[in-house]
Amino acid sequence: MSKTASKIILAFILAVFASPSFAQSRPDVEKKLTEMGITLPKLNASKGNLLRAVRVGNLVYLSGHGPDKPGGGQILGKVGDDLTVEQGKEAAKLCGIALLASLKYEIGDLNKVKRVVKVLGMVNSAPSLTQQPQVINGFTDFMVEVFGESGKHARSAVGVASLPSGIAVEIEMIVEVAP
Repeated sequence: MSKTASKIILAFILAVFASPSFAQSRPDVEKKLTEMGITLPKLNASKGNLLRAVRVGNLVYLSGHGPDKPGGGQILGKVGDDLTVEQGKEAAKLCGIALLASLKYEIGDLNKVKRVVKVLGMVNSAPSLTQQPQVINGFTDFMVEVFGESGKHARSAVGVASLPSGIAVEIEMIVEVAP
């Protein structure tokens, strides 16, 4: 390839990545959360032998997080008995907020997130409940609202007989971040 052709290709690549339309395709996540009225809780370092997040290369593996209420406490109960599917969806969204707080603590800036890769959603379910995917949609829809297309992910949504402390939902995720 000639030097002229290489320069043209390089100029084109730089123009595309520097263009306002490309920059706008990646929302400012921190600003988006503020616009949504969401304040992430401040965290301290993990205690004991369990970590909230572990980074391996460009992947961050986040431990299961429960539905932490903004004023303290968690949403407890079985979806399908004590809670409706809609209440379960809200619990799943709260898990998302808790996960983002841990992720921010780990990487410093949520704008470094390239993609939400994989999610495991566990629903404390009444025996007859079959709507676990609809419950975990509360989390999935929140991630897409926050990250746009980069929030779409592979996912499993399962029902379990119980969760720690009787929480309604527990979610873990894997996220790809910029180096």
